[in-house]
Amino acid sequence: MSSRPFDIPIPDEPRDPFPIVTDYYCDIVCGFGRGSKDLGVPTANVEMSQLPASMNSLDLGVYFGFAQLRPVDKTTSRVNRKDGKEVEYNYGEHLSEKRGELDVLPMVLSVGKNPFYGNDFKTAELHILHNFSHNFYGAQVKFNILGHIRPELNYTTKEALIKDINTDIDIAKRTLESVNYIKFKDQF
Repeated sequence: MSSRPFDIPIPDEPRDPFPIVTDYYCDIVCGFGRGSKDLGVPTANVEMSQLPASMNSLDLGVYFGFAQLRPVDKTTSRVNRKDGKEVEYNYGEHLSEKRGELDVLPMVLSVGKNPFYGNDFKTAELHILHNFSHNFYGAQVKFNILGHIRPELNYTTKEALIKDINTDIDIAKRTLESVNYIKFKDQF
C-alpha cells in the first residue's frame, strides 16, 4: 500500500511518547452517531476528562493501538444524544466473550475536532476493529496508543473522508500485526 503525502512514518516499534495507556477503564458515551450512521465506521466515544494528560496533549489526528471492553453492572437506561435522538445505554450487557468482544482488540483512535462536521471541541473516538453484534453505550474501555498515523484533516466530501478512514484502518491492522507491536496487546 502506498503512503499518502500526509502520513506520519510509522517506526518498526513504538517510540516516545508511545506507548501511552489509559490509567483505568473509561466510560463509553454516545456522540453524535455519525460514525455508524454517516461513515459506516462505528466509534466508541470517551470523555476527554477521563484520559491521562499525556493523551489530552496529543496532536490532533489519527492514532492506533489496542483496546479492551468490559461491561458495567447497571440497569439499561435511555439517554438523549447531542442531536436529540434517544439512545439506549445497555452498559455492555450484550458483549460476549464467546464472540471475542471482551478480547484485547486492535483499534484506530481519532483525537480531534472533526472539522468536516464543524465541531469546535476536541473528542476521542475509538473504532475497535471487530464486528460487534450490539452497541455498548455505557460499557467501559481501557486502551493503549502505540503510534500516530496522520494529522487531523478537513475534507470536501464525505467519500474522501471515508476513503481515508479505511486506509487508516488498513495501516493500523498491518502495523498491529507486526511482532514489535502485537506484543503490546499483553499490556492489559
